[in-house]
Amino acid sequence: MRGSLSKRIAIWGLVWVSLITLSLPTLIVIGASFTAGEIIRFPPEGFSLRWYGELWQLDSFKAALARTFYVSAICTAVSLPVGTLAAIATVRYRIRFRNAVQVYLLLPFTIPLVVSGISMMIFFGEIRILGQLWPVGVALCIINLPFMIWSVSASVNAIDPEIENAAMNCGAPPLQTFLTVTLPAVMPGVITGGLLMFILAFNEFLVSLFLTDSRTVTLPVQIYNSIRSVITPDLAAVSVLYIAIALIAVFLLDRLVGLDIFLRSK
Repeated sequence: MRGSLSKRIAIWGLVWVSLITLSLPTLIVIGASFTAGEIIRFPPEGFSLRWYGELWQLDSFKAALARTFYVSAICTAVSLPVGTLAAIATVRYRIRFRNAVQVYLLLPFTIPLVVSGISMMIFFGEIRILGQLWPVGVALCIINLPFMIWSVSASVNAIDPEIENAAMNCGAPPLQTFLTVTLPAVMPGVITGGLLMFILAFNEFLVSLFLTDSRTVTLPVQIYNSIRSVITPDLAAVSVLYIAIALIAVFLLDRLVGLDIFLRSK
């Protein structure tokens, strides 16, 4: 009995230590964003929404935020069909060199981001699209595509092939079977992957640093440029914005897919 109690205390102790360790940086950033002082510090000097107001008055911040949403939307829009079809093809169908294709599709995840950023900068420069905003979204899709493929692959593996066979036996052509049976069945993985791709693109800094300039700078790069000069509380307010977007993504995931289904698929 005493051993069981000690085990429970140890397990819950580790759980609480993990929760505190994960939550503490977020709580510190949130608290520091409400400071009334001129420098970022915790505990904050008083309580004020001043830095949120000043942040929203910065045209450079609003422009960088809009560009970041635009890049993230392009990344998500490209990854949805590409990642979904790639996952279904590599899991469901017997294609030649399937293992080689699967490894190739996962290569962006294994290549360092610095290497990816430099190579894409050179390539985009050669084809005269470097400095435009839409190629940044395509680049972010390429480096994060394995997450989309993994997410959809988990849903594909959970499909009973007999369901598709039953639809085809009833006379449904392959395209109709795909649209009415396969695609709805893998939709939880598609939604999960799409949300992941949007958040990853919204947060991506290193590759964006290589592909943007002063006219196309995204929010993570804008934050980096600000930190190089001086760290002010408005940067903490930007961090709270990132936290809010992450919470919205988790809420949408729970409402559209269900966190229990998402966790089981992993």
